[in-house]
Amino acid sequence: MSGAIRKNAREEIRITLDDFKGLQLVNLRVWFDTGNGEYRPGKQGLAFRLDLLPEVLKALGALEGGAA
Repeated sequence: MSGAIRKNAREEIRITLDDFKGLQLVNLRVWFDTGNGEYRPGKQGLAFRLDLLPEVLKALGALEGGAA
């Protein structure tokens, strides 16, 4: 399962569901265009356990509503 959001002309944020040592992790990583159309992962990113996703979505929803 994955998705991508265009960040700017050279970068995109890729969101994946990965398995690491038996844990399901949501992984958000910035990928960049190397200049020849090939994308590579950058250093910027975040990974957290899938069971934390409802809390993350709740916090993002609060930001979207202006209740930061």
